[in-house]
Amino acid sequence: MKKELSLILTADGYLALEEELNELKTVKRPEIIKALQEARAQGDLSENADYDAARSEQAQIEAKIKELEYRLEHSEIACGSKKGTIMVGSIVTVIDEYGDEDTYRIVGSVEADSFNNKISNESPLGKALIGHKENDDVTVEAPNGQYTLKIAKVA
Repeated sequence: MKKELSLILTADGYLALEEELNELKTVKRPEIIKALQEARAQGDLSENADYDAARSEQAQIEAKIKELEYRLEHSEIACGSKKGTIMVGSIVTVIDEYGDEDTYRIVGSVEADSFNNKISNESPLGKALIGHKENDDVTVEAPNGQYTLKIAKVA
């Protein structure tokens, strides 16, 4: 049975999710188990705020573990540019109509981080760039209107 793919990740993004999952399983989960044991040792659980807080944190950690396992199981690692064609994993330098240059990395939606110029393949800019090559002009259909960019470099 073929797994259903729902996420596209760069290799770096996949590794980051694996590291986060490992941290939760090997560090956070044992810490919360210890906190639960200590809270139980305090006696009456019906009015034990430490126990209630630890149970709540345990539920959050377990939910996050399940979420990360799902994402890792249902993801595909993008391989970057293929013969200069922009795809998830590509690093793209564009020039706007004013001559300003910006460089972006195209990533899956899970990895998007505008503060670090990582744009989602599902964003208006990401959608416009995917499939194009160096020296192409692309029109971006943004919520506040259209604009055109020149693709200066694809890596």
